[in-house]
Amino acid sequence: MRNQAVFLWYFCKMLQVKNVTFGYSKTTVLNAIDFNVKAGENLAIIGESGSGKSTLLKLIYGESDLKQGQIFWKDEEILGPKYNLVIGYDFMKYVAQEFDLMPFITVEENIGKYLSRFYPEEKQKRTEELIKVVELEAFAKTKVKNLSGGQKQRVAIARALAKQPEIILLDEPFSHIDNFQKQSLRRSVFNYLKENNIVCIVATHDRNDVLGFADEIIVLHNKKIIEKNTPQQIYKNPKSPLIASFFGEFNVIEPYGIVYAHQLKIVKQSDLKAIVKHTYFNGNSWLVEAEYNSESVFIEHNSELQKERLIHFNIDK
Repeated sequence: MRNQAVFLWYFCKMLQVKNVTFGYSKTTVLNAIDFNVKAGENLAIIGESGSGKSTLLKLIYGESDLKQGQIFWKDEEILGPKYNLVIGYDFMKYVAQEFDLMPFITVEENIGKYLSRFYPEEKQKRTEELIKVVELEAFAKTKVKNLSGGQKQRVAIARALAKQPEIILLDEPFSHIDNFQKQSLRRSVFNYLKENNIVCIVATHDRNDVLGFADEIIVLHNKKIIEKNTPQQIYKNPKSPLIASFFGEFNVIEPYGIVYAHQLKIVKQSDLKAIVKHTYFNGNSWLVEAEYNSESVFIEHNSELQKERLIHFNIDK
């Protein structure tokens, strides 16, 4: 009985995507997609443009009817517009790349719009808490129409969190936000989701949305999941050039396989030789492009190198 109770508790706290296949007209976009996400986990979906990342989020939200497969949260099946007059579920929020905010009211009014006005003190406290999470304290009284795209994106995230959803779906959540603010904002948002045991599924092109925050990654390619693992395992052991390209500059060098630019080390003597073609300043290092066996290889180095110089390198995997 105890084992059965544990199983039921585990089941009841899980988002399940089971053998989902979907397409538009006669074109299949996703094929046999299958994964689970437990309460409080952060799942990242990566893949090239057109791989079906946004489509998958919309299916989880219930925006379309499934052609095959099922999606469950706890013991409730998530269904599309054939079965629901209003799209979506109270326990889930979806932050798309179109923010759908109310432009003529303030940031705090947008966030507090869906909170009960019968408890004004709690509403104000909750609104202030979320404004702090998305780092918009200085703009609380500003009308949304006067905000930048990145600021609107932050309001959309805070508004989605206002009613304490159990699941949040984020589509490129920091794409409009200035680089100098992204890291701090990522930490604030993802830490809040983890602390409040909220399932987070994020579709992204940005490795920084993933590496420090995701519990697992799924990689979409050719309509299917081609890899599912932790960020550490996928980063350290990329199974294809497509996967490696998500994490940075890489090389395919036989018989070593896929190696990142930082894994190539310039040394005084080695059997591996190349001719420098270009060097690119990269902040705390230089990216050296060199010709090796008539192919370009990329090497991270601590200084600029002269064009046409002969170099020797080792591979440190």
